[in-house]
Amino acid sequence: MHFINPEKICRGMQMGEIPSERTIVKTALNIAWPSVLESFFVSLAGMVDTIMVGSLGSYAIAAVGLTVQPKFLCLALFLSMNVAVSAIVARRKGSGDRESANRVVRMLLLFTIILNLLISALIVAFASPIVAMMGSKPDTHEYAVEYLRIVVGGSIFSVISLMLNAAQRGAGNTRIAMTTNIISNAVNVLFNYLLIGGNFGFPALGIRGAAIATVLGTVCACVLSIASVMHKDGFIYLRSVKGWIADRYSIRSLFNVGSSAFVEQICLRIGFLLFSMTVAHLGTTELAAHQIGANMMSMSFAFGDGFSVASVTLIGQSLGKKRPDMAKIYGNVCQKTGLLCACVVSTIYFFFGRGIYSIYTDDPLILDYGSMIMRILSVVLFFQIEQVVFFGCLRGAGDTRFTAMVSLLSVTCIRPGVSWLLCYPLGFGLIGAWLGTACDQIVRFFLSFLRFRKGNWTKLKL
Repeated sequence: MHFINPEKICRGMQMGEIPSERTIVKTALNIAWPSVLESFFVSLAGMVDTIMVGSLGSYAIAAVGLTVQPKFLCLALFLSMNVAVSAIVARRKGSGDRESANRVVRMLLLFTIILNLLISALIVAFASPIVAMMGSKPDTHEYAVEYLRIVVGGSIFSVISLMLNAAQRGAGNTRIAMTTNIISNAVNVLFNYLLIGGNFGFPALGIRGAAIATVLGTVCACVLSIASVMHKDGFIYLRSVKGWIADRYSIRSLFNVGSSAFVEQICLRIGFLLFSMTVAHLGTTELAAHQIGANMMSMSFAFGDGFSVASVTLIGQSLGKKRPDMAKIYGNVCQKTGLLCACVVSTIYFFFGRGIYSIYTDDPLILDYGSMIMRILSVVLFFQIEQVVFFGCLRGAGDTRFTAMVSLLSVTCIRPGVSWLLCYPLGFGLIGAWLGTACDQIVRFFLSFLRFRKGNWTKLKL
Protein backbone atom coordinates (compact mmCIF):
# COMPACT_ATOMS: atom_id res chain seq x y z
CA MET A 1 0.00 0.00 0.00
CA HIS A 2 1.41 3.35 -1.07
CA PHE A 3 1.37 6.54 0.98
CA ILE A 4 0.54 8.59 -2.12
CA ASN A 5 -1.05 7.77 -5.49
CA PRO A 6 0.08 10.37 -8.05
CA GLU A 7 -2.30 9.13 -10.77
CA LYS A 8 -5.31 9.51 -8.49
CA ILE A 9 -4.18 12.87 -7.06
CA CYS A 10 -3.48 14.34 -10.52
CA ARG A 11 -6.47 12.83 -12.32
CA GLY A 12 -7.34 14.98 -15.33
CA MET A 13 -4.01 16.86 -15.20
CA GLN A 14 -1.05 16.66 -17.56
CA MET A 15 1.74 14.90 -15.66
CA GLY A 16 5.49 15.19 -16.09
CA GLU A 17 8.14 12.88 -14.71
CA ILE A 18 7.19 11.99 -11.12
CA PRO A 19 9.97 11.23 -8.60
CA SER A 20 9.73 8.13 -6.45
CA GLU A 21 7.38 8.14 -3.47
CA ARG A 22 10.35 8.05 -1.11
CA THR A 23 11.92 11.10 -2.79
CA ILE A 24 8.67 13.08 -2.66
CA VAL A 25 8.03 12.33 1.03
CA LYS A 26 11.68 12.97 1.93
CA THR A 27 11.63 16.35 0.14
CA ALA A 28 8.42 17.37 1.90
CA LEU A 29 9.70 16.31 5.32
CA ASN A 30 13.06 18.05 4.82
CA ILE A 31 11.18 21.33 4.29
CA ALA A 32 8.52 20.63 6.92
CA TRP A 33 10.39 19.34 9.97
CA PRO A 34 12.27 22.58 10.77
CA SER A 35 8.99 24.52 10.47
CA VAL A 36 7.12 22.01 12.66
CA LEU A 37 9.91 22.13 15.23
CA GLU A 38 10.01 25.93 15.05
CA SER A 39 6.24 26.29 15.54
CA PHE A 40 6.29 23.71 18.34
CA PHE A 41 9.04 25.49 20.28
CA VAL A 42 7.37 28.87 19.76
CA SER A 43 4.18 27.40 21.22
CA LEU A 44 6.13 25.65 23.96
CA ALA A 45 7.75 28.97 24.88
CA GLY A 46 4.27 30.51 25.01
CA MET A 47 3.17 27.67 27.27
CA VAL A 48 6.15 28.18 29.61
CA ASP A 49 5.52 31.93 29.51
CA THR A 50 1.92 31.39 30.65
CA ILE A 51 3.00 28.96 33.38
CA MET A 52 5.53 31.46 34.73
CA VAL A 53 3.03 34.32 34.60
CA GLY A 54 0.45 32.00 36.18
CA SER A 55 2.63 31.77 39.29
CA LEU A 56 1.46 35.32 40.02
CA GLY A 57 -2.21 34.24 40.03
CA SER A 58 -5.14 33.75 37.62
CA TYR A 59 -5.45 37.54 37.23
CA ALA A 60 -2.00 37.57 35.56
CA ILE A 61 -2.95 34.88 33.02
CA ALA A 62 -6.14 36.79 32.25
CA ALA A 63 -4.30 40.12 31.94
CA VAL A 64 -1.82 38.75 29.39
CA GLY A 65 -4.69 37.02 27.56
CA LEU A 66 -6.46 40.36 27.11
CA THR A 67 -3.52 41.67 25.06
CA VAL A 68 -3.27 38.79 22.58
CA GLN A 69 -5.82 39.98 20.01
CA PRO A 70 -4.88 43.71 20.09
CA LYS A 71 -1.26 42.64 19.60
CA PHE A 72 -2.14 40.49 16.59
CA LEU A 73 -4.39 43.22 15.18
CA CYS A 74 -1.29 45.44 15.25
CA LEU A 75 0.55 42.75 13.28
CA ALA A 76 -2.23 42.08 10.73
CA LEU A 77 -0.73 44.18 7.92
CA PHE A 78 2.73 42.70 8.44
CA LEU A 79 1.47 39.12 8.53
CA SER A 80 -0.35 39.69 5.23
CA MET A 81 2.86 41.03 3.67
CA ASN A 82 4.66 37.95 4.96
CA VAL A 83 2.16 35.67 3.18
CA ALA A 84 2.82 37.59 -0.04
CA VAL A 85 6.61 37.57 0.28
CA SER A 86 6.69 33.79 0.98
CA ALA A 87 4.52 33.02 -2.04
CA ILE A 88 6.42 35.32 -4.41
CA VAL A 89 9.90 34.32 -3.26
CA ALA A 90 8.91 30.65 -3.67
CA ARG A 91 7.75 31.33 -7.25
CA ARG A 92 10.92 33.28 -8.07
CA LYS A 93 13.05 30.51 -6.54
CA GLY A 94 11.25 27.98 -8.74
CA SER A 95 11.91 30.07 -11.86
CA GLY A 96 15.49 30.92 -10.80
CA ASP A 97 14.89 34.70 -10.62
CA ARG A 98 17.05 35.66 -7.62
CA GLU A 99 17.28 39.37 -8.42
CA SER A 100 13.51 39.88 -8.49
CA ALA A 101 13.10 37.98 -5.20
CA ASN A 102 15.66 40.15 -3.42
CA ARG A 103 14.16 43.38 -4.75
CA VAL A 104 10.79 42.33 -3.32
CA VAL A 105 12.35 41.57 0.07
CA ARG A 106 14.24 44.89 0.22
CA MET A 107 11.10 46.87 -0.62
CA LEU A 108 8.96 45.10 1.97
CA LEU A 109 11.66 45.50 4.61
CA LEU A 110 11.54 49.28 4.13
CA PHE A 111 7.71 49.35 4.25
CA THR A 112 7.72 47.14 7.35
CA ILE A 113 9.93 49.51 9.31
CA ILE A 114 8.00 52.68 8.37
CA LEU A 115 4.53 51.21 8.92
CA ASN A 116 5.41 49.54 12.22
CA LEU A 117 6.65 52.79 13.73
CA LEU A 118 3.31 54.46 12.89
CA ILE A 119 1.03 51.60 13.99
CA SER A 120 2.86 50.77 17.23
CA ALA A 121 2.83 54.45 18.27
CA LEU A 122 -0.98 54.49 17.94
CA ILE A 123 -1.44 51.25 19.90
CA VAL A 124 0.83 52.45 22.73
CA ALA A 125 -1.02 55.79 22.91
CA PHE A 126 -4.47 54.18 23.11
CA ALA A 127 -3.56 51.04 25.08
CA SER A 128 -5.90 51.79 28.00
CA PRO A 129 -9.15 52.19 26.00
CA ILE A 130 -8.18 49.21 23.82
CA VAL A 131 -7.78 46.94 26.85
CA ALA A 132 -11.02 48.30 28.35
CA MET A 133 -12.83 47.46 25.10
CA MET A 134 -11.48 43.92 25.36
CA GLY A 135 -13.45 43.48 28.60
CA SER A 136 -10.78 44.00 31.28
CA LYS A 137 -11.78 43.87 34.93
CA PRO A 138 -10.47 46.10 37.78
CA ASP A 139 -8.02 43.37 38.81
CA THR A 140 -6.55 42.99 35.30
CA HIS A 141 -6.76 46.40 33.57
CA GLU A 142 -3.55 48.10 34.74
CA TYR A 143 -1.44 44.98 34.22
CA ALA A 144 -2.82 44.38 30.73
CA VAL A 145 -2.20 48.01 29.69
CA GLU A 146 1.42 47.91 30.86
CA TYR A 147 2.07 44.57 29.16
CA LEU A 148 0.54 45.73 25.85
CA ARG A 149 2.52 48.99 25.80
CA ILE A 150 5.86 47.26 26.36
CA VAL A 151 5.31 44.42 23.86
CA VAL A 152 3.86 46.58 21.08
CA GLY A 153 6.40 49.33 21.76
CA GLY A 154 9.17 46.85 21.00
CA SER A 155 7.40 45.14 18.08
CA ILE A 156 9.73 46.67 15.45
CA PHE A 157 12.24 43.88 16.16
CA SER A 158 9.54 41.23 15.83
CA VAL A 159 8.12 42.43 12.49
CA ILE A 160 11.56 42.68 10.87
CA SER A 161 12.38 39.14 11.98
CA LEU A 162 9.01 37.78 10.85
CA MET A 163 9.34 39.33 7.39
CA LEU A 164 12.89 38.11 6.76
CA ASN A 165 12.03 34.63 8.04
CA ALA A 166 9.00 34.54 5.71
CA ALA A 167 11.31 35.30 2.78
CA GLN A 168 13.71 32.55 3.87
CA ARG A 169 10.85 30.04 4.12
CA GLY A 170 9.72 30.92 0.61
CA ALA A 171 13.25 30.14 -0.58
CA GLY A 172 13.08 26.80 1.23
CA ASN A 173 15.46 27.81 4.04
CA THR A 174 13.18 26.71 6.88
CA ARG A 175 16.11 25.75 9.12
CA ILE A 176 17.18 29.41 9.36
CA ALA A 177 13.77 30.46 10.65
CA MET A 178 13.73 27.47 13.02
CA THR A 179 17.13 28.32 14.51
CA THR A 180 16.23 32.00 14.87
CA ASN A 181 12.97 31.33 16.69
CA ILE A 182 14.28 28.59 18.96
CA ILE A 183 17.17 30.76 20.16
CA SER A 184 14.99 33.87 20.59
CA ASN A 185 12.36 31.93 22.56
CA ALA A 186 15.06 30.43 24.77
CA VAL A 187 16.17 34.00 25.54
CA ASN A 188 12.54 34.91 26.29
CA VAL A 189 12.11 32.00 28.72
CA LEU A 190 15.45 32.74 30.42
CA PHE A 191 14.55 36.37 31.09
CA ASN A 192 11.05 35.35 32.18
CA TYR A 193 12.72 33.32 34.92
CA LEU A 194 15.03 36.19 35.84
CA LEU A 195 12.54 39.07 35.71
CA ILE A 196 9.09 37.75 36.68
CA GLY A 197 9.99 36.41 40.11
CA GLY A 198 13.38 38.10 40.51
CA ASN A 199 16.13 35.48 40.45
CA PHE A 200 19.94 35.72 40.61
CA GLY A 201 19.77 39.31 41.78
CA PHE A 202 17.42 40.55 39.05
CA PRO A 203 14.41 42.67 40.12
CA ALA A 204 11.02 40.96 40.55
CA LEU A 205 8.97 42.83 37.92
CA GLY A 206 5.99 40.48 37.60
CA ILE A 207 3.97 40.98 34.40
CA ARG A 208 6.23 43.87 33.38
CA GLY A 209 9.17 41.45 33.51
CA ALA A 210 7.33 39.01 31.21
CA ALA A 211 6.78 41.80 28.68
CA ILE A 212 10.43 42.90 28.79
CA ALA A 213 11.55 39.28 28.36
CA THR A 214 9.34 38.98 25.26
CA VAL A 215 10.92 42.08 23.71
CA LEU A 216 14.45 40.88 24.50
CA GLY A 217 13.66 37.61 22.72
CA THR A 218 12.50 39.49 19.61
CA VAL A 219 15.66 41.64 19.64
CA CYS A 220 17.68 38.44 19.49
CA ALA A 221 15.49 37.10 16.65
CA CYS A 222 15.90 40.34 14.71
CA VAL A 223 19.71 40.26 14.90
CA LEU A 224 19.82 36.61 13.78
CA SER A 225 17.35 37.19 10.92
CA ILE A 226 19.32 40.17 9.57
CA ALA A 227 22.54 38.14 9.76
CA SER A 228 20.89 35.35 7.74
CA VAL A 229 20.29 37.60 4.70
CA MET A 230 23.87 38.91 4.59
CA HIS A 231 25.49 35.73 3.21
CA LYS A 232 26.50 35.83 -0.46
CA ASP A 233 25.76 32.16 -1.04
CA GLY A 234 22.14 32.44 0.12
CA PHE A 235 19.24 32.87 -2.32
CA ILE A 236 18.07 35.79 -0.15
CA TYR A 237 21.04 38.16 -0.05
CA LEU A 238 19.95 41.78 0.33
CA ARG A 239 23.26 43.21 -0.86
CA SER A 240 22.94 41.43 -4.21
CA VAL A 241 20.76 44.25 -5.57
CA LYS A 242 20.61 48.02 -5.20
CA GLY A 243 17.56 50.23 -4.72
CA TRP A 244 14.46 49.72 -2.63
CA ILE A 245 11.69 49.37 -5.24
CA ALA A 246 10.80 46.09 -6.96
CA ASP A 247 9.84 45.73 -10.64
CA ARG A 248 6.30 46.60 -11.72
CA TYR A 249 5.27 42.97 -12.29
CA SER A 250 6.37 41.93 -8.79
CA ILE A 251 4.64 44.94 -7.23
CA ARG A 252 1.41 43.96 -8.96
CA SER A 253 1.79 40.37 -7.73
CA LEU A 254 2.52 41.63 -4.21
CA PHE A 255 -0.60 43.78 -4.26
CA ASN A 256 -2.83 40.99 -5.61
CA VAL A 257 -1.67 38.46 -3.01
CA GLY A 258 -1.00 40.89 -0.16
CA SER A 259 -4.29 42.80 -0.40
CA SER A 260 -6.33 39.60 -0.19
CA ALA A 261 -4.11 38.31 2.61
CA PHE A 262 -4.59 41.62 4.44
CA VAL A 263 -8.37 41.32 4.15
CA GLU A 264 -8.04 37.78 5.49
CA GLN A 265 -5.92 38.96 8.43
CA ILE A 266 -8.39 41.74 9.24
CA CYS A 267 -11.26 39.23 9.12
CA LEU A 268 -9.30 36.90 11.40
CA ARG A 269 -8.42 39.64 13.87
CA ILE A 270 -11.94 41.10 14.03
CA GLY A 271 -13.37 37.62 14.52
CA PHE A 272 -10.86 36.69 17.21
CA LEU A 273 -11.32 40.10 18.85
CA LEU A 274 -15.10 39.66 19.08
CA PHE A 275 -14.59 36.10 20.29
CA SER A 276 -12.11 37.20 22.99
CA MET A 277 -14.49 39.92 24.17
CA THR A 278 -17.23 37.29 24.49
CA VAL A 279 -14.98 35.12 26.68
CA ALA A 280 -13.59 38.05 28.72
CA HIS A 281 -17.06 39.08 29.88
CA LEU A 282 -17.56 35.64 31.45
CA GLY A 283 -15.11 36.56 34.26
CA THR A 284 -11.44 36.37 35.25
CA THR A 285 -11.48 32.64 36.14
CA GLU A 286 -13.14 31.69 32.85
CA LEU A 287 -10.72 33.87 30.89
CA ALA A 288 -7.75 32.25 32.64
CA ALA A 289 -9.09 28.75 31.84
CA HIS A 290 -9.70 29.81 28.24
CA GLN A 291 -6.19 31.27 27.89
CA ILE A 292 -4.62 27.98 28.98
CA GLY A 293 -6.82 26.16 26.46
CA ALA A 294 -5.75 28.64 23.77
CA ASN A 295 -2.12 27.80 24.65
CA MET A 296 -2.82 24.11 24.07
CA MET A 297 -4.65 24.86 20.83
CA SER A 298 -1.56 26.78 19.76
CA MET A 299 0.54 23.68 20.48
CA SER A 300 -1.61 21.55 18.15
CA PHE A 301 -1.65 24.38 15.60
CA ALA A 302 2.16 24.14 15.51
CA PHE A 303 1.98 20.87 13.58
CA GLY A 304 -0.48 22.21 11.03
CA ASP A 305 1.51 25.43 10.71
CA GLY A 306 4.74 23.55 10.06
CA PHE A 307 3.24 21.57 7.19
CA SER A 308 1.45 24.71 6.00
CA VAL A 309 4.83 26.46 5.66
CA ALA A 310 6.18 23.44 3.78
CA SER A 311 3.20 23.48 1.41
CA VAL A 312 3.65 27.21 0.70
CA THR A 313 7.30 26.59 -0.23
CA LEU A 314 6.85 23.37 -2.19
CA ILE A 315 3.72 24.45 -4.05
CA GLY A 316 5.13 27.89 -4.88
CA GLN A 317 8.37 26.41 -6.20
CA SER A 318 6.53 23.67 -8.15
CA LEU A 319 4.26 26.21 -9.84
CA GLY A 320 7.31 28.40 -10.55
CA LYS A 321 8.77 25.37 -12.42
CA LYS A 322 5.46 24.93 -14.33
CA ARG A 323 4.70 21.66 -12.50
CA PRO A 324 1.12 21.95 -11.16
CA ASP A 325 1.03 18.15 -10.87
CA MET A 326 3.88 18.19 -8.36
CA ALA A 327 2.21 21.08 -6.51
CA LYS A 328 -0.89 18.97 -5.95
CA ILE A 329 1.16 15.91 -4.95
CA TYR A 330 3.17 17.87 -2.36
CA GLY A 331 -0.05 19.36 -0.97
CA ASN A 332 -1.48 15.86 -0.56
CA VAL A 333 1.69 14.64 1.23
CA CYS A 334 1.60 17.57 3.68
CA GLN A 335 -2.09 16.96 4.38
CA LYS A 336 -1.64 13.25 5.10
CA THR A 337 1.40 13.79 7.32
CA GLY A 338 -0.50 16.46 9.25
CA LEU A 339 -3.30 13.96 9.82
CA LEU A 340 -0.87 11.46 11.36
CA CYS A 341 0.35 14.17 13.76
CA ALA A 342 -3.27 15.01 14.67
CA CYS A 343 -3.90 11.39 15.75
CA VAL A 344 -0.96 11.49 18.19
CA VAL A 345 -1.75 14.91 19.69
CA SER A 346 -5.47 14.12 20.01
CA THR A 347 -4.73 10.98 22.04
CA ILE A 348 -2.50 12.93 24.45
CA TYR A 349 -5.04 15.73 24.91
CA PHE A 350 -7.98 13.39 25.46
CA PHE A 351 -6.38 11.20 28.14
CA PHE A 352 -4.07 13.70 29.85
CA GLY A 353 -5.95 17.00 29.49
CA ARG A 354 -6.60 17.65 33.18
CA GLY A 355 -3.02 16.75 34.07
CA ILE A 356 -1.72 19.24 31.50
CA TYR A 357 -3.92 21.98 32.99
CA SER A 358 -2.58 21.18 36.47
CA ILE A 359 0.88 22.28 35.29
CA TYR A 360 -0.52 25.82 35.01
CA THR A 361 -2.70 26.04 38.11
CA ASP A 362 -4.20 24.13 41.03
CA ASP A 363 -7.50 26.07 40.96
CA PRO A 364 -10.18 23.30 40.97
CA LEU A 365 -12.67 25.35 38.92
CA ILE A 366 -10.10 26.03 36.21
CA LEU A 367 -9.15 22.33 36.20
CA ASP A 368 -12.81 21.34 35.72
CA TYR A 369 -13.12 23.73 32.80
CA GLY A 370 -9.81 22.41 31.45
CA SER A 371 -10.98 18.79 31.36
CA MET A 372 -13.96 19.71 29.19
CA ILE A 373 -11.96 22.06 26.96
CA MET A 374 -9.26 19.48 26.27
CA ARG A 375 -11.81 16.84 25.27
CA ILE A 376 -13.42 19.24 22.83
CA LEU A 377 -9.97 20.21 21.54
CA SER A 378 -8.97 16.56 21.04
CA VAL A 379 -11.67 16.37 18.33
CA VAL A 380 -11.39 19.91 16.96
CA LEU A 381 -7.64 19.68 16.31
CA PHE A 382 -8.20 17.20 13.44
CA PHE A 383 -10.14 19.87 11.55
CA GLN A 384 -7.75 22.58 12.75
CA ILE A 385 -4.54 20.94 11.51
CA GLU A 386 -6.03 19.88 8.19
CA GLN A 387 -7.57 23.25 7.34
CA VAL A 388 -4.31 25.03 8.24
CA VAL A 389 -2.45 22.78 5.77
CA PHE A 390 -5.05 23.32 3.03
CA PHE A 391 -4.92 27.08 3.59
CA GLY A 392 -1.12 26.91 3.25
CA CYS A 393 -1.50 25.10 -0.08
CA LEU A 394 -3.88 27.77 -1.38
CA ARG A 395 -1.70 30.63 -0.12
CA GLY A 396 1.38 29.08 -1.74
CA ALA A 397 -0.47 29.23 -5.05
CA GLY A 398 -1.55 32.84 -4.43
CA ASP A 399 -5.23 31.95 -3.90
CA THR A 400 -5.53 34.39 -0.99
CA ARG A 401 -8.80 35.87 -2.23
CA PHE A 402 -10.56 32.59 -1.46
CA THR A 403 -8.93 32.22 1.97
CA ALA A 404 -10.01 35.79 2.76
CA MET A 405 -13.63 35.00 1.86
CA VAL A 406 -13.62 31.87 4.02
CA SER A 407 -12.11 33.79 6.94
CA LEU A 408 -14.81 36.47 6.61
CA LEU A 409 -17.56 33.87 6.70
CA SER A 410 -16.17 31.52 9.33
CA VAL A 411 -13.91 33.47 11.69
CA THR A 412 -15.56 36.90 11.55
CA CYS A 413 -19.17 35.70 11.55
CA ILE A 414 -19.61 32.05 12.59
CA ARG A 415 -17.11 31.79 15.48
CA PRO A 416 -18.10 34.91 17.46
CA GLY A 417 -21.79 34.59 16.52
CA VAL A 418 -22.21 30.95 17.54
CA SER A 419 -20.01 31.45 20.62
CA TRP A 420 -22.08 34.41 21.86
CA LEU A 421 -25.32 32.49 21.25
CA LEU A 422 -24.10 29.44 23.17
CA CYS A 423 -22.37 31.41 25.95
CA TYR A 424 -25.19 33.75 26.92
CA PRO A 425 -28.72 33.15 25.52
CA LEU A 426 -28.36 29.35 25.72
CA GLY A 427 -26.32 29.46 28.95
CA PHE A 428 -23.41 27.15 28.04
CA GLY A 429 -20.83 29.60 29.41
CA LEU A 430 -17.17 28.98 28.56
CA ILE A 431 -17.87 25.60 26.95
CA GLY A 432 -20.18 27.40 24.50
CA ALA A 433 -17.19 29.46 23.32
CA TRP A 434 -15.23 26.30 22.56
CA LEU A 435 -18.17 24.76 20.73
CA GLY A 436 -18.29 27.94 18.65
CA THR A 437 -14.57 27.45 17.92
CA ALA A 438 -15.35 23.90 16.79
CA CYS A 439 -17.98 25.18 14.34
CA ASP A 440 -15.48 27.64 12.87
CA GLN A 441 -12.77 25.00 12.37
CA ILE A 442 -15.17 22.52 10.77
CA VAL A 443 -16.49 25.10 8.27
CA ARG A 444 -12.96 26.20 7.32
CA PHE A 445 -11.89 22.58 6.87
CA PHE A 446 -14.70 21.60 4.50
CA LEU A 447 -14.49 24.76 2.36
CA SER A 448 -10.69 24.60 2.00
CA PHE A 449 -10.80 20.84 1.31
CA LEU A 450 -13.27 21.33 -1.54
CA ARG A 451 -11.21 24.21 -2.99
CA PHE A 452 -7.99 22.18 -2.88
CA ARG A 453 -9.63 19.14 -4.43
CA LYS A 454 -11.07 21.16 -7.32
CA GLY A 455 -7.54 22.25 -8.32
CA ASN A 456 -8.21 25.62 -10.00
CA TRP A 457 -5.56 27.19 -7.72
CA THR A 458 -2.85 25.45 -9.77
CA LYS A 459 -3.62 27.79 -12.71
CA LEU A 460 -3.00 31.10 -10.91
CA LYS A 461 -0.10 33.25 -12.06
CA LEU A 462 2.14 35.43 -9.84
